[in-house]
Formats: sequence, C-alpha cells, structure tokens
Amino acid sequence: MIRELRRGRYGFLLTIHILLLCAAGKNPSQIAEFLFCSRSSVYRAVKAFGGGELDKELFPEPVENQERCLGSRFQRSLRWLVEQSPRAFGWMRVRWSCATLALTIKARMGLAISRETVRGELHAQGYVWKRAKLKAKDDDPQRARKLASIRRVIENLGPEEAFFWVDELDIHLLAKVGCQWTLKGTTIEIPTPGKNQKQYLAAALNLQTGEMIYLVGPRKTNALFRELLTLLDRHCGPQIKRIYLGADNYVIHKAKAVGRFLDQHPRFKILWLPTYCPKSNLIERAFWEVHDKCTRNHTRKRLSTLVHDVKQHLQKNEPWKYKIPDIYYEPEVDAELNTLYLEDTLAIAA
Repeated sequence: MIRELRRGRYGFLLTIHILLLCAAGKNPSQIAEFLFCSRSSVYRAVKAFGGGELDKELFPEPVENQERCLGSRFQRSLRWLVEQSPRAFGWMRVRWSCATLALTIKARMGLAISRETVRGELHAQGYVWKRAKLKAKDDDPQRARKLASIRRVIENLGPEEAFFWVDELDIHLLAKVGCQWTLKGTTIEIPTPGKNQKQYLAAALNLQTGEMIYLVGPRKTNALFRELLTLLDRHCGPQIKRIYLGADNYVIHKAKAVGRFLDQHPRFKILWLPTYCPKSNLIERAFWEVHDKCTRNHTRKRLSTLVHDVKQHLQKNEPWKYKIPDIYYEPEVDAELNTLYLEDTLAIAA
C-alpha cells in the first residue's frame, strides 16, 4: 500500500503536501511520519521551494518507465548486490547502507531511486537490520570421531556412571550490552564501572539430571578446575563408579596438575571436545542463559552483588535439561560411530 501511495503521488503532489504541512507549522519529523516519506524528502522540497527550483527537472511528473523501479530486474539486482562486499564496488566500508546501495544501483543500472525506496524493498524481500554473530572455526580434523566417541558414551551410560559437561564462565562487572524494550527516541545508558573487575565461574552440568555443580574463584587457573573436580568427587557418591567429563581443550584442563589429580582419582575420565566447537558443549547454553538473565545490561555497582545474582539464577532455575546438539547426529558422526562399534566388536572377537 505504501508502495502504491508513493508511486501515485510521485513528484509535485508529494511536494505540495510537504509545503502545506510546513505552512501549518509541522516539523520535518512529523511531516515524514504523516506522509510515509523520509525527512530528506521534506528538506529537499523546502530547499527547492526556497530557492525557486520547483520545476519538472527536479520533481518530474510520473512517467511510464517509473514502474521498473519495483520491477523484477531491480529486485534481483538489489538482492544480488546486498550479498556482495561493498569494497568490491569501490566503497571503503564493510557493510551496505541504503544510501550506498541506491548510489551503486544508479551507477550500474542508471536507475535513480532514493535510499528509502531501497529500505522498503529490502524489508519487502525479507531483509532486516540485525547483529551478526561470531562463529567458531570448528575445523578440528578429528571432529567427527570425537563427537562420535562422546555420543557412544552418552548412549551407553549405565546406572553406575555419570556424565558432566564442564567449562568456565567469565563474570565481568562491566556489563554486556544487549537489546531491551525502549521508548522510541530514547536510549538506555548502562554505566561503566571505571575499572573492570572479574570473577570466574567453574561449572559442571549433569547430563542425566540437569543439575549444575559450580564454584566461583578470582582466577581462571588449573587450581580452579581441580577445585571443581574435587567438588564433583564429593558430590558423586561411592555408587558412581565412572564420571565422564565433556571438556574443551583449554590449557587449564590439560595442565600437569590436573593429570596428577586424574591419576589419583581413576573414576574420572575426560572426553575432549573438538577444538573451536562451542556448540558441542551443552553447558554453553546454560552460560548463555546466565548472560541473558544476569550480566547483560545489568546496573550492579559491586561484583559481589552480580555474582550473587548469578548464583541465585542457577539455583532457582534448575534443572538445566537441554537436548543433545544436532551436530552429534550429523551423517559423518553416524559413520564414525558405526566404525567405533565395529572396532569394539573386532576387539572383543580378538
């Protein structure tokens, strides 16, 4: 409907509406909102009126070929262009703006359109302006085999066995910034602490029960990890003969002191996750919940209060039961799992 409106009043009709509303005492923002146009159109009309330049060359009457602005050729070109890098077209930037898209389309197609037309067409094609997210490398050559090994353990857990996902989480007094509901035209300001402070949460998520075992320390070292293992050792009674840990390849998990601890506690067995593959660790989802509910946009002035918020959140919202990630059921992981079962069969036969 807006597209048809803009097409029907293209030229002098829009300009007349703008000038009449200006004469009525409306400001540019009110005019743009009322007429479904951009503020730049308002400024352009007023400037042209003040300079005596209201002629057909500046504000042309509707023409037959104006229909092609919204034709399939324009739509295909815009869809293709927005997926390319602006640097490939001479722009010294890494993201497209509506203005640069409009200028590039004009240079390539000879089609003069406004940035608001580009914005409207992008929305019509399903594009939105949103944040990108960081993606880990996930290029471990043993990725499929490691995932298959963990999946085999999970699928064959016995009553005397337990499986925990383990990892550490940084808790910063400097708040993570995220989206929240805000009145239009206003901005929520999150005060910075001046000097940032940190605490570290070491946690283990029980796969079967969803219970979170955790502790907080001032430094992220192998000593913190060993304290977590000691806590797990006390938590799991003598009826648990084997404790499996799904852990990433962070240096504190592979320290010599940790190796000596494992030698002294043989019921622990660490299953290493693929490198640079956070999706393989289920506890990351619980950590995301911690950031979403506690650390994002927080206004706490003391780190101890923020840590208390995190602990209270973990206590009140468990059990943390999540579905095993889909990456454990990819075709290549299925193939590696079959290979592992075959190797077990051959070893028993031998």
